[in-house]
Amino acid sequence: MTDSVNPTENPAASNDSASATADRFARFDDLRSAAPNEIVTHVEVEDHEVGGHTIALMTMVAEKEGHPATLGPAGLAKIGRAAEAQVKRAEAGEIDAIAITGTGRTFAAGADLSTIRTLSDPDDGRRLAELGHVAYDVIADADAPSFAFINGQSLGGGFETALAFKYRTVNTATRALGLPEAGLGLIPGWGGVYRFPRIVGIENGLKVMLENPLKGNRFLTGNELVEMGGAHVGFGPENFLQDSLDWAASVLDGTAPEAQRELEDPSDPEVSARWDAALKYARGLVEKATHAETRPAPTALLDALDANRSMTQKQSAELEVDTLARLMFTPAFQNTIYSFLELFQARAKRPAGVPAVEPQKISKVGVVGAGLMAAQLALVFAQKLQVPVVMTDMDEQRAQAGLDHVAGYLAKNVERGRMKEEDARAIQQLITAGTDKGVYADADFVIEAVFEEIGVKQQVFREVEKIVRPDAILATNTSSLSVKEMAEVLEHPERLVGFHFFNPVAQMPLIEIVRGPETSDQVLATAFAAAKGLGKTAVLVKDAPAFVVNRLLLLLLGLVMDAFDQGMDPHEADSALDPLGLPMSPFDLLAMVGLPVAQHVAETLNTSFPERFPLSKNLQTLIDNKITSIWSKDEKGRKFIPEEHLALLERGDASITKDQLLTTVLDALATEIRIMLDEGVVAGPQDIDLCMILGAGWPQHLGGITPFLDQSGASTRANGEAFGAWSLPASTK
Repeated sequence: MTDSVNPTENPAASNDSASATADRFARFDDLRSAAPNEIVTHVEVEDHEVGGHTIALMTMVAEKEGHPATLGPAGLAKIGRAAEAQVKRAEAGEIDAIAITGTGRTFAAGADLSTIRTLSDPDDGRRLAELGHVAYDVIADADAPSFAFINGQSLGGGFETALAFKYRTVNTATRALGLPEAGLGLIPGWGGVYRFPRIVGIENGLKVMLENPLKGNRFLTGNELVEMGGAHVGFGPENFLQDSLDWAASVLDGTAPEAQRELEDPSDPEVSARWDAALKYARGLVEKATHAETRPAPTALLDALDANRSMTQKQSAELEVDTLARLMFTPAFQNTIYSFLELFQARAKRPAGVPAVEPQKISKVGVVGAGLMAAQLALVFAQKLQVPVVMTDMDEQRAQAGLDHVAGYLAKNVERGRMKEEDARAIQQLITAGTDKGVYADADFVIEAVFEEIGVKQQVFREVEKIVRPDAILATNTSSLSVKEMAEVLEHPERLVGFHFFNPVAQMPLIEIVRGPETSDQVLATAFAAAKGLGKTAVLVKDAPAFVVNRLLLLLLGLVMDAFDQGMDPHEADSALDPLGLPMSPFDLLAMVGLPVAQHVAETLNTSFPERFPLSKNLQTLIDNKITSIWSKDEKGRKFIPEEHLALLERGDASITKDQLLTTVLDALATEIRIMLDEGVVAGPQDIDLCMILGAGWPQHLGGITPFLDQSGASTRANGEAFGAWSLPASTK
């Protein structure tokens, strides 16, 4: 058991101790004035008597209630000063160990990015980088045993806090742990670069610091952190703090076998060979996944890892400070923080155009269709909303195929440990399928996922409207067709809303919510509430051809395909947009989407805007000949177009350079976005940026598509003015 006292003011600390603390951190005090909006993290100290040992527990608490602990200059100084006071107490024999934890579901969410973003003086950036080391080294250099009790989310600088302590426990229910700085345009520059790979091994270190951020910003769970050695032991959430204190007491008693760990030594020849191999692999990964000129952080991270192999921790700290300070003022970091703060934290959480009315409750969902897309929709509704979902299709064979897809998806997730078997069974039981549309009679929300043809969709809605309740909402998952045209066949067009998912449904975070001319406020509010319940980000878009993402993507793809049709070398055409760092090349994206699907959307856009959206006869030729991809691959994986395929195509002899094509595409995108904003397709450029990042994989480090078009000069060339959603600070230029 634990007996607690509360020496928050630390009366035992001597005046000399207080003076020393002030001296250590005084030169950083003026940084607070450079970060006036920092939500300061305070430290509360409480002694715990456990098994005959006194453990001083520091708890990080944000000054704003409900806000997670984040680390800006004032917060770092408070952690450092509190730690130094406890070290002095340990040296005086008043306590046996020092520990740190967080509150609620958060240990420490990471550096205060809004604070870093406001810094305008590079010297302030350097001192903030240095302050993290000064604060954490108080603990790392102490002789007293130290413990980090990672009670919840711990990312970036927050995670580095835990790394400075000798022993770590973790809440096994935690789902967000890691060092994502490389994905944000920085490095783990408060000791993470040096400490983490020595704790978990270089391979695991690179996975967490580099691979995870570059592959969708993945995080570790508590169990995964234990498995790779980043935490000594994990405990469940029910009694996490007490279990952690008890384990710390066992470490102090010398009876905890998990505490016996050795750090990896890169100077050892065998270990050094592993570092060589791992860093070589990582450089290849970075070369494929990034464009170094626009995204310098991954390369800077690898350079720092390579260099610090022969350094002491203090020497590495100087390198980390230099690198971190430099990266703070790069366009990649500043743009990424715009994406994170202005788009994900602000616009996504408070979308424009949501009516201030009470949404309807959704207790049952209907999905018209049982194909692959319909089955994915059924899964996400059942899993996230925990309501019955009914699918229908034209015959029992198709309906059963939909159920089989659901079962296969769930079984795969159970096999991979992503889902418990009992949870998978519960989801499976919520989903049924058949041929009788009468099952929609008591549904609250019915969404169609049938063939992308206006007549087919109209017929579906005619049939379904006769079955459903008067207050039931009808939704279309169309990717490009007019919601207005579909609503024209309804007796109550106000009940229809566009609800456009992206494929694969489970992974893609965006839903384009399309308001038709007569869509009611309550229907719209319910659509936004449903999207939130599904864990998706919703953006309100006007009923316009192909909405936002597909309109811009098909413009981009169409121009690249047009250049190829005119005679541009296929490899040159497909690589012309590489400087943008898009997830796929245009030709690969065409194959992934499916040539017929892409051509169908292109036809919709060409019909509406023939002067801006070219339609490729060659693409239709490939479709007519059942060719599914422009590229084929030889035995070494190299891309080529077979001669028999080329023989089918009609191509010109124009000579177009990669630079010319890139400029053409960027200027056309700037023109189209200006038209979309003038037409009111969305409320503002931030919505375009959000749609393209979440729906098309537009790189965050480019700051959203409209800031990039501003920064590249395309907006001014095409429109005579910038979009102005976000401008780089002068210190980056």
